[in-house]
Amino acid sequence: MRISPKFLLTTAAIVTLAACSSEAPPTAADESSADAMMDSAETAEPGTIVDVAVGNPDFSTLVTAVTAADLGATLAGEGPFTVFAPTNEAFDKVDPATLSALLTPEKKADLTALLTYHVVAGELKAADVVKAITDGGGTATLTTVQGAPLKATLEGDTVILEDAAGGKSKVILTDVDASNGVVHAIDTVVMPG
Repeated sequence: MRISPKFLLTTAAIVTLAACSSEAPPTAADESSADAMMDSAETAEPGTIVDVAVGNPDFSTLVTAVTAADLGATLAGEGPFTVFAPTNEAFDKVDPATLSALLTPEKKADLTALLTYHVVAGELKAADVVKAITDGGGTATLTTVQGAPLKATLEGDTVILEDAAGGKSKVILTDVDASNGVVHAIDTVVMPG
């Protein structure tokens, strides 16, 4: 059976708590992937957030999920938005059965909630997020478009997002400019609860 990108995106959307909270140290493959994403981001002229995602093969699962949830027009809209975009590897951590279920028409509302939990209204560059963490005494609370908060902290120089379920995700690439905001790549899908 061939697994479609929509299937993978849906599975990523419903990451289990164990998958969300597992943290493996970055590997050479992770660093190579981040370097490739950076090279792609630096050579392309900024389009919308959707254009940025579509133009980068590391976000193909995310694009499939955004399409399944009918969020393309919204994320291509005026904004500005800050998107914490899960990479394909982040979606690979999600239970396939869960992702498959999310991609069904009956679970469209759940998929939309999951995806909008990765979006913050306004443009927050990496320096803005770090400043908010510092100003907050080591923690910043980011209110997502979905409505639930994401907690941001620092581990060394790395921004860590903690979701409502206690799962953690590392920001692995920052400040990919778009005409309607900014994209930061993350290594794990965050869950609204």
